[in-house]
Amino acid sequence: MPHATASWLVDNTALTFEQIAEFCGLHILEVQAIADDTAATKLTGRDPIRAGELNQEEIERGQADAEYRLKIQKEPDQVRRTKGPRYTPVSKRQDKPDGIAWIIRNHPEISDGQIGKLIGTTRTTIAAIRDRTHWNIANIQPKDPVTLGLCSQRELDALVAKVAKAAGIETPVDASFAGDRDALIEELRAEREAHVREAEAALAAEQTDAEGTVEDEADKAFVDPFKS
Repeated sequence: MPHATASWLVDNTALTFEQIAEFCGLHILEVQAIADDTAATKLTGRDPIRAGELNQEEIERGQADAEYRLKIQKEPDQVRRTKGPRYTPVSKRQDKPDGIAWIIRNHPEISDGQIGKLIGTTRTTIAAIRDRTHWNIANIQPKDPVTLGLCSQRELDALVAKVAKAAGIETPVDASFAGDRDALIEELRAEREAHVREAEAALAAEQTDAEGTVEDEADKAFVDPFKS
């Protein structure tokens, strides 16, 4: 979950975008987009310290030296599926309703049974959220189940593709992030070109001033031998 980790580092540290991008395996423009909230969706941050991938001392080293490259303490845990119901840690179970609501809102074509297998919940819970009769419906906020750690991006993408194929429809492509990224690239390019023009103009002005000063000094130093 590199984007969620990058979102947490942007919000909670003073690391540079370049440091965050290299640690998370992202392009620096993606980190810039996350920082500017121009990404397609607002990401839920993932704490790499709690995950054991970083410690506070390593972050402080990076904050003290912009050239320092963060060293990961351990690789992210790989999600391994086994037969039978998905086991969800107790700390994550309270997030299930939010993940279910997100899937219902963004992928209504996915059946209750498929949602249950993906997240590891019951049809009764899913139906209650669909019907808005869930006991805690007022506090349920749709959140990406991937960023919540309820499933992997690969599992979610595979299920969406499977359902779309079975229905004989093409998987819709969300170009919003691509558009944001292209706009960001154009904006950065325009700013860079403007800075270059300003620098060139300033340099030309300095050279003109310097040449004028030299000419003035030369005029002052020149003595006409024919003047009495």
